Amino acid sequence: MPLTHFDGKGDAHMVDVSDKAVTERIATAEGHITMARETFDIISEGRAKKGDVLSVARLAGIMGAKKTPELIPLCHPLPVTKVAVELTLDPDLPGVRIEGTVKTTGQTGVEMEALTAVSTAALTVYDMAKAVDKAMEIGGIRVTLKDGGKSGRYEA
Repeated sequence: MPLTHFDGKGDAHMVDVSDKAVTERIATAEGHITMARETFDIISEGRAKKGDVLSVARLAGIMGAKKTPELIPLCHPLPVTKVAVELTLDPDLPGVRIEGTVKTTGQTGVEMEALTAVSTAALTVYDMAKAVDKAMEIGGIRVTLKDGGKSGRYEA
């Protein structure tokens, strides 16, 4: 399958979605941030100097999803109808698992918005805890669900 964001000359362009049907679309992405046990304890006990890490990261993820077309050059601006970002403390990592779900009714999918929500939330956790742990690691960011539109359903 050819890459859709390049024209016949190989130049990048925004895909024309005007002929696509308007349908309900949803995408979910996941990722995580691992950290030192001490950092995990600080976050889980609410002792971070910058405040409630998970609440701030949740809001950042929501904002990130809404700003996706400003960050990713060829993304279409979409009427996002729902953004949910869940952050779960996982002592086995140790760290935080992040899931972002985005919905719209439109002519193209919201996978990039879900990925941006997760990425922004993870970056915010890093920002809020970097004073005590610069070695935190963000990873595993991927689409786990995409539904709606011509290509149908995808589940990881």
